Amino acid sequence: MFLALRELVFARGRFALMGSVVALIAVLVVLLSGLSVGLVNDGVSGLKKMPVSSFAFQEGVAKDSAFSRSIVTRDAVEKWSEQDGVDEAAPFGNTLVNARSDEGVEIDLALFGVETDSFLAPEAAEGSGLTDAPDGIVISETAAEEGIAIGDVIRLKPSETPLRVVGILDGQHTYGHVDIAYLPLKTWQEVRAGARPGETVPPRTYDEFTAVAVKDKPDAEVDVAAADKAAGTTSFTLEESFGASPGYTAETSTLQLIQGFLYAISALVVGAFFTVLVIQRRQELAVLRAMGASTGYLLRDSLLQSLVLLVVSAGIGVGIGLAGGAALASTPMPFSLEAGPIAVATVLLITLGLVGAAFAVLRVTRVDPLTALGGNR
Repeated sequence: MFLALRELVFARGRFALMGSVVALIAVLVVLLSGLSVGLVNDGVSGLKKMPVSSFAFQEGVAKDSAFSRSIVTRDAVEKWSEQDGVDEAAPFGNTLVNARSDEGVEIDLALFGVETDSFLAPEAAEGSGLTDAPDGIVISETAAEEGIAIGDVIRLKPSETPLRVVGILDGQHTYGHVDIAYLPLKTWQEVRAGARPGETVPPRTYDEFTAVAVKDKPDAEVDVAAADKAAGTTSFTLEESFGASPGYTAETSTLQLIQGFLYAISALVVGAFFTVLVIQRRQELAVLRAMGASTGYLLRDSLLQSLVLLVVSAGIGVGIGLAGGAALASTPMPFSLEAGPIAVATVLLITLGLVGAAFAVLRVTRVDPLTALGGNR
């Protein structure tokens, strides 16, 4: 380790240049991690906060469009309620709408229709929760930040159905990058049918909704295949249902691909740097071999040198990335810094950089001590 640290000090310009590249990659990794988490939260934070184990959609529905295409009936809820291991099952409705408040605020909403006495009914942080009032809605905190307040009346387009805000949820609740509003299931069914105020709808309207929300008993094993067969549904776990949120799969796949390329670039750049470094140090390494240094000693020395460089550089880059991310978090951009994803990304960056360095320093094993003694002349 002495030789590795000594070289880091005396060749600080060379190592500073390499460290700067690693630090810049670390900055990009942190920013991409924050953007990934922010996009996920903006796309499915409302789903993530629901007390649901799985959703049972219409049989055979496409996974990427389940929430927009699925239609199930009350019979499916009853079938799921009868299954062993299921604690509760309740109807759930989902629709995206445009709306305008009486104060002139234009807003897009994801309407979540739930029964007011079911486990899906949300608890409001301000105001009251859903009641038997058919026009009452509970909105997300992010919707309130757009200028919507308790007591405001929101009119849906184009039906002009009036909905009155009775409560506000705690924190971000969004679906498909749109703020969520909970409302009674019956009202949601009328909105989905396109009914205008005072209009009647076919009786079957009140027997249809998007999916069955299922809550399993603690530590229970539910035979999902048997339940789907009995109810005529196709089930996705809560996490699997995220893929049905608009844009979720495309956004997350793109960012994961970019992150993967960054990790690969890191390994290649670090590997190339240490390859050149070993070639330049070939004469010195040969002298050390001639003096009795083992191959294992030289390998450990080179790897420890690369580890110090990666850890210090990545630490600096992460610090810069966190500072830049903190500034971005206060903007409308969907950006969120979370310790877990950043820690994982940093460890991967260091590990893959170390792998690249390891392949490079294997050249050390081919250094011939006779080179230092003039054996090649």
